Amino acid sequence: MKKKFVSVVFVMMLVCLQCVCGQAKYVFYFIGDGMGINQVNVTEVYLSALKGGRGSASLLMTGFPVASMAATFSANADITDSAAAGTALATGRKTNNGYIGIDPELERLESIAEKAKKAGRKVGIASTVPVNHATPAAFYGHQKNRSMYYEIAQDLLASGFDFFAGAGLYNRDKLYDKTDVPDIYPLIGQAGYSIFKGYDDFKANAGESKKALLVQKNWEEAGAIPYAIDRTEDDLTLKQITEAAIEVLMKDNRKGFFLMLEGGRIDWAGHANDAAAMIKEVMDMDDAIQVAFEFYKKHPKETLIVITADHETGGITAGRGSLNIDALRHQKVSQDLLTERINELCKSRNGLASWEEIKGLLTDAMGFWREVPVGWEHEKLLRDTYEETIAKKRDVKDHNLYADNSLLAAKAKQVMNEISKIGWSTGSHSADFVPVFAIGAGQELFTHKMDNTDIPKNIIKAAKY
Repeated sequence: MKKKFVSVVFVMMLVCLQCVCGQAKYVFYFIGDGMGINQVNVTEVYLSALKGGRGSASLLMTGFPVASMAATFSANADITDSAAAGTALATGRKTNNGYIGIDPELERLESIAEKAKKAGRKVGIASTVPVNHATPAAFYGHQKNRSMYYEIAQDLLASGFDFFAGAGLYNRDKLYDKTDVPDIYPLIGQAGYSIFKGYDDFKANAGESKKALLVQKNWEEAGAIPYAIDRTEDDLTLKQITEAAIEVLMKDNRKGFFLMLEGGRIDWAGHANDAAAMIKEVMDMDDAIQVAFEFYKKHPKETLIVITADHETGGITAGRGSLNIDALRHQKVSQDLLTERINELCKSRNGLASWEEIKGLLTDAMGFWREVPVGWEHEKLLRDTYEETIAKKRDVKDHNLYADNSLLAAKAKQVMNEISKIGWSTGSHSADFVPVFAIGAGQELFTHKMDNTDIPKNIIKAAKY
């Protein structure tokens, strides 16, 4: 009799646990490309400094009930690239650097997004960089080289997913001079997708569109949505993309959805070692997470939000013996936009702007001399760079993975890093842990240190795909 009573109690406990945990009908999967644990920490320290305090003011994501970390190595390297890491986060399987949606033996891997689609869920894939870039591509693409953008775009069409968004797509002109193949955009339209150029266009014309591609307004020339620090009112935000995705995915939807959203330019700022731009990108993704969180509050028993990263970029550290991170608030533009402004100024002066004009530009763009004290060593560095480049009409570039900047813009960024005491160990990726945050149905599956391949497997458990 006692055994029977214990068994009944045990069964009741299991039933209650299932009721509490529920099934993740709606899944938000945020990936901060290049967002290691320190990218999150530096952002919180910066936000605290803005309030005049010390420590770290919380982002929304770090306030979630589950906070853990994950390792990111690939099948053939201790330090992964975005293709292999994206594939791990999409499929739960390791692969070689450069591979998209296939294993090291070139066998096709099924992604969590594809599983969700088969299970009758609607699916959305979005990023702040081109939609056929490595991380978003890993959720629908299957190619042996991440640079096979046209082939990846063909995979996008074959996926049949319901919503895509980002800067646009790398088109045929990015593919080994394959000008003999059709432009990808008409093919997307023929596949039943309504294409919206900017958020205003979407809001005005989305109507009853059941399949949508939302792109940056100047999509033909957009290599990426501009950095948050440089953004204008015409530019898309990840928050707007999240709102648009929910609108499309919730139409006539009884079974739920899977939505992956990438903050892609955290990584680009990391490659550039541009701390101010990086911080604003993390904040921009946190704004998008707020939209998902508001949705979660309306559907708390059926929604799961998971936030992680594909890898860390830059090896960033907060402080070198001391910290003056508050100085970063005076940087108004990214290194990329500073390069554009320097070039525009020089062009307007027939290639030769004076040092006083350049100094005025740096004051306006970086806060130097006016809000941010600049010592003689740093001023000498900037002046010497000016004398060796602009004064001699020499166009010397500073190269990182995603941009070629003027040497003077790069030195200005270096000075800001040194004044704010932000350190960088590399211009590439590192093997550092990445964070994992979770809230909602199935959150208990993410409470331990994981491998990145565990994350999609646990989402699949929670969503029952």
